[in-house]
Amino acid sequence: MLEHYFVRPATVDRIRANVAGAYIEHYVGWLRAQGYAQRNVFKRVPVLCQFGVFASARGAVDGQTALDHVEAFGQHWLSIHGKSCRSEVARAKVVHDARSPARQMLELALHGSVGPHRQRKPFPFAGEAPGFAGYLRDERGLKTDTVDRHAFYLNGLSAFLDGAGATSLASVPPPLLAAFLIERCAGLARTSRRDLCGTLRIFLRYCHRERIIKRDLSAAVEVPRLHRLASVPRAITWDEVRDMLGCVDRRCALGRRDYAMLLLLVTYGLRGNEVAQLTLEDIDWQHERLNIPQRKAGHWSAYPLASVVGEAIIDYLKNGRPQTADRHVFLRAMAPWRPITSAAVSSAAVRYLQRAGVRVHRAGAHTLRHTCVQRLVDAEFSLKTIGDYVGHRSPQSTKIYTKVDLAALREVAMGNGEAL
Repeated sequence: MLEHYFVRPATVDRIRANVAGAYIEHYVGWLRAQGYAQRNVFKRVPVLCQFGVFASARGAVDGQTALDHVEAFGQHWLSIHGKSCRSEVARAKVVHDARSPARQMLELALHGSVGPHRQRKPFPFAGEAPGFAGYLRDERGLKTDTVDRHAFYLNGLSAFLDGAGATSLASVPPPLLAAFLIERCAGLARTSRRDLCGTLRIFLRYCHRERIIKRDLSAAVEVPRLHRLASVPRAITWDEVRDMLGCVDRRCALGRRDYAMLLLLVTYGLRGNEVAQLTLEDIDWQHERLNIPQRKAGHWSAYPLASVVGEAIIDYLKNGRPQTADRHVFLRAMAPWRPITSAAVSSAAVRYLQRAGVRVHRAGAHTLRHTCVQRLVDAEFSLKTIGDYVGHRSPQSTKIYTKVDLAALREVAMGNGEAL
């Protein structure tokens, strides 16, 4: 594999003679299979050769022990190649360019792939409340994403208590919990504040049940009250949708992919994760049908495949999608060829909304979902039909779109008020 990139046999021999030579050659093969450009190979191989020497000199004998020296190698590389850096951003990039290929190479050697096999952080408070994660999964029946959200909030609590000098959960007084909530909630949205307080109440109630703490402190955490239908859907007009779609450059692979994703969002009101998880098997070309399995409410939906959406997907599959065995429809535009994430779908929506000059509160994939629902409401479909179309779990989720007629309010605001 090295001969494909390096012409001189002496260069290939020097790489293979390196203490990490076998790992490097395996990694180069992975880079080529993932579609990385040649310049990436030429840039990373010298770094990896230096890392092999560095880790060996510090006592590493295999890939597992070499992992302990990745961070130190990043700082070592910075001390040599970061002298001309004038900002912290530039210094961080130098460290990243040295640390990232070394970590990727070792992950590939140890786990057979890069990324998914990274070790998960231990669940917070695993020493004092080891059964809480199992309680959330088994007794409360929560999904993995929900358990991870609880862990995120509890990680913040753990860091706060460590900074405050609290030695154990049993010694935490209510005023310290209040101080944590005041500090943490300052930059959170209303729903995030509610979720944080809810997580804390559940955790404290569990700790009291398991006699980890003597008193049930959950009553000291008051969950902020949120009123139903208190917010306004952040939809945009159909003219703004056309302006947004007109900003997509479909001459490149990235534009073809993003155009198809945006059409799926605004035509069917899909969520960002539903677009990201779409597979080739979910598109029934013979019957012109689009299937969306495993929706948020636990069901699946089938839609007629609109011609404009189908043509956009075909254009991407033929002229933009990388050649790979992965069955997901939408992949990263740059190597490695992996399925995109829901965050990438939302980022694409934000990017084109900004290019079109469309101003909307909290722009993202849900902006186009709200637009789809609002258009159906304006067309006077029943709430039950609309809820089924976009996969709402409860009719209450659809009611918010009937609270105000934004178009009519705009006409009133722009008029002179005589008709009113």
